[in-house]
Amino acid sequence: MYNSLKKIINTLLPKKAIFKIEPFLRSGWSLFYRGSKYECTICKTKLKKWIILHNQDKICPKCGSLARDRRLWMFIENSYLAEDIKVLDFSPSRCLYRKWKKQNASYKATDLSGDFISDNQYDITSIPEDDNTFDLILCYHVLEHVTNDLSAMKELHRTLKPTGTLFVQTPFKEGEIYEDYTITSTEDRLRHFGQEDHVRIYSIEGLKNRLIQSGFKTEVNQYQNKNLFYGLAENETILIMKKRK
Repeated sequence: MYNSLKKIINTLLPKKAIFKIEPFLRSGWSLFYRGSKYECTICKTKLKKWIILHNQDKICPKCGSLARDRRLWMFIENSYLAEDIKVLDFSPSRCLYRKWKKQNASYKATDLSGDFISDNQYDITSIPEDDNTFDLILCYHVLEHVTNDLSAMKELHRTLKPTGTLFVQTPFKEGEIYEDYTITSTEDRLRHFGQEDHVRIYSIEGLKNRLIQSGFKTEVNQYQNKNLFYGLAENETILIMKKRK
């Protein structure tokens, strides 16, 4: 039912209208899911069940968070909620954008595609910000869309404070990075890379090495087990970066 209604709404309404009415629609829809078996880490809603998407991801009916959003917010809530922290968030999920905006006046969201809520439209390969500006940069499911990813990584390094932190996540595969810039059609990219607008699939080691090459020291965090209460996924990987001194 949820997936069908979402498809209808996305067909009938423009994105900006959906962004505005979504919180009200979700508030009403979530009443059917209230319970005590699960809890969303972002909106703190207690649930009797999650909405299950076609890819088996679990979505919160109240705020729309995905499993990866909920794990990311657990990190942020534990260590990165100082009021004066300067944050740059690329193509943020709507639930995290709304959460940050309520809590941090220095939060900046950017999205070049127009598919996400944002305040800016920065090209990640040429970020119009000064050196050493941000305490925290979030780059989730972005680099696999960027042809010149090394330029993007260098810009992330340049704009991050010496004491700052960068969170990166992408889809991963075993073996080597797979990229082929002669593959340009949406049909071929879907077949080769798993999504119409992806230009590569990283391996964990391959992405780590490119980030190291760009000046970062990199910590790879891998989570093998599910957390059913918070609806977290198994086999999730997050790379956490600091600048090398």
